[in-house]
Amino acid sequence: MTLPFDPHFPPPPADHAADDGNFYASFTGLRSPFVLLALMSAAMWLSFSSWWVLIKNFAVDGVGMTGREIGFQESIREIPGFLAFLAIYVVFYIREQSFAIFSLLLLGLGVAATGYFPTVLGLYITTFVMSVGFHYYETMNQSLALQWLPISKAPHLMGRLVAIGAGAQLAAYTIILASWQLFALSFETAFLIAGAITLIITIVAWRLFPTFPQKTAQQKKIILRKRYWLYYALTFMSGARRQIFTVFASFMMVEKFGYEVHAVAGLFLVNCLINMAFAGYVGKLIGIVGERRALTFEYVGLIGVFVTYAFVTSANLAAVLYVIDHAFFAFAIAIKTYFQKIADPSEIAPSAGVAFTINHIAAIGIPASFGLIWLVSPATVFLAGAAMAFVSLILCRFIPDIPRAGHETKLSGRAKKFTPAE
Repeated sequence: MTLPFDPHFPPPPADHAADDGNFYASFTGLRSPFVLLALMSAAMWLSFSSWWVLIKNFAVDGVGMTGREIGFQESIREIPGFLAFLAIYVVFYIREQSFAIFSLLLLGLGVAATGYFPTVLGLYITTFVMSVGFHYYETMNQSLALQWLPISKAPHLMGRLVAIGAGAQLAAYTIILASWQLFALSFETAFLIAGAITLIITIVAWRLFPTFPQKTAQQKKIILRKRYWLYYALTFMSGARRQIFTVFASFMMVEKFGYEVHAVAGLFLVNCLINMAFAGYVGKLIGIVGERRALTFEYVGLIGVFVTYAFVTSANLAAVLYVIDHAFFAFAIAIKTYFQKIADPSEIAPSAGVAFTINHIAAIGIPASFGLIWLVSPATVFLAGAAMAFVSLILCRFIPDIPRAGHETKLSGRAKKFTPAE
């Protein structure tokens, strides 16, 4: 099953080995795979970032939720991510590209409806709908990016996609920051506008772009490989530590330091400007220094950030930490490009679903359980985040200088010839 718009493409080049495996080199211009990835990224971030910047204030001021309810809401939000491995069964019947478009439509609908259900149960439901769209889009997006982008250019191009996503976030935050007080927007209107914009962009992407052919047929089954263990471990720890930032660092800004909607939007605005300016350079840096050194820098920095979070008493210092913490997310590109180098090309799609599930194993339990810890000791939550970053630091040191199939970790020993059935 495919979406209705599916024009014929010229056949791929007969020999694309010289193009570093870039099967899509002949698809250039405004209707290239990279432009589609960029447009979908912009559509996703416009709605999700608007939802994210508004949701804590809506939960506290519009619904009257406490840290406990917010913790359960975050656990609900992560359930679709935990079930991302089921995406492999969906792509039996629908192309990955079409599935990504459908997921974006679901994301837009969920965000648009959020403000119209100002109860705890209503927020749980709209959060789940939005999250299904978000997480399955992200699963397909990661798979498509790893298939469509050539290995030699992937870090830089992924950095550019991060910068484009930051630009979309910047647009969303700027609109909220400028119009929240100027036009006295209600939560209902703000969520509706954000969701509607995503729906419009997604429909344009659906109608404008063809369905790109696959370079390598993807296996339609759940795949777990022993030789991918380090990728799985890094992905798991990344999901665990991300929850400390996305749930509790932002909640601290509202609860402890009294940040209002326009102030939180302004903080996010700074984050976007930094990502727009430097994400592309981060991608280039990863390509130069390698995944191990890039991730080492990230995790050492995060240890310092989380320890300082635990004891911060200044609203200004907390804001600086928040910006630094967010800036480190661009280095997560290194985990993806590490996997791209070691993976069997036919296993990228099923592995993307499995990776998202692994990423969200900790995300299911951490928000709810740590929400209870937060009521007793917020500092303990952030010290736990520092411990997670330390474990990640140890793990990333096992990445070899030149990762590849058969030499996935420093423990792999001498590189051996890779066979797909291994």
